[in-house]
Amino acid sequence: MSEGAAFSVDALLPKDMAIRAEQVGIAKAGLGKYRMFALAVLAGAFIGLGANYATTVWAGLAGGGVSYGIQRLLGGLVFATGLIMVIVAGSELFTGNCLIPMAWANRKISTKALLRNWTIVYAGNFVGSIATAYIAFLGGQYKFGGGAVGLSALSIGVAKTSLDFVPCIALGIFCNALVCMAVWMCFGARSNTDKVLVIVPPISAFVACGFEHCVANMYFIPSALFIKGFDPAFFAAMAAKLKDSGHMLTWGNFVVKNLIPSTIGNIIGGSLMVALMYWFIYLRPSWSNKGEFGETIQVDRLTK
Repeated sequence: MSEGAAFSVDALLPKDMAIRAEQVGIAKAGLGKYRMFALAVLAGAFIGLGANYATTVWAGLAGGGVSYGIQRLLGGLVFATGLIMVIVAGSELFTGNCLIPMAWANRKISTKALLRNWTIVYAGNFVGSIATAYIAFLGGQYKFGGGAVGLSALSIGVAKTSLDFVPCIALGIFCNALVCMAVWMCFGARSNTDKVLVIVPPISAFVACGFEHCVANMYFIPSALFIKGFDPAFFAAMAAKLKDSGHMLTWGNFVVKNLIPSTIGNIIGGSLMVALMYWFIYLRPSWSNKGEFGETIQVDRLTK
């Protein structure tokens, strides 16, 4: 806070959250490429672990008489562990970085810097997520519960590679609007407890509703593909329980039918529906020093 400003334990107001989001965007865009990539690998691994957690929970609920909605809710609650680790421990997540356009729109960072961040972070997230999926496969976790975890992983992978292009974009839009709202609300937090409390509802909502998160899918789908490709006997035993016997589960469909459209949707949902909307409301130069009722506001009171 600026010199002379009174300290408050209250959560920041949206105006201050917008200023903090812009400053965080500037800092993220300025990270060195090696540090940025390493932090992105961590984020991919964290999201992958959250996805693994959700897969395991869904496996335990399958066939247990638990309604579809409750199954999705419980999986969403545990999946939120991934973003909690990303935010609290510190790492670079592509979907959360869709808020960086707040700084770009105010010309605080260049288009080149924005795209540099997105490219490096996306690549790092992919490495972290797919490595997590492969290590989990090597551990044989998919055989736990009499193969229930593996069946759950395969079912998720088949469902995600069976989506059509446009519906996947639409599901990606809603997903990252919720993810970026979780990150946005963390800008108003005063403690890690605050952050956890504001992360869980929107993240559990996107999972429960079946929305598409490109980084989570970098774990979910390769996890199923590793089982299919490296343990054909297990896959053959489970194929009859899968939609279309798992025919749609291929690396090509992973990229074309899910990863590309979910990424497009995530960018639209995070950058347009959240970042640029809040930029327009709070940071647009002609309005940035005006309050809700037209009063003048000091916009430099947050320095970090």
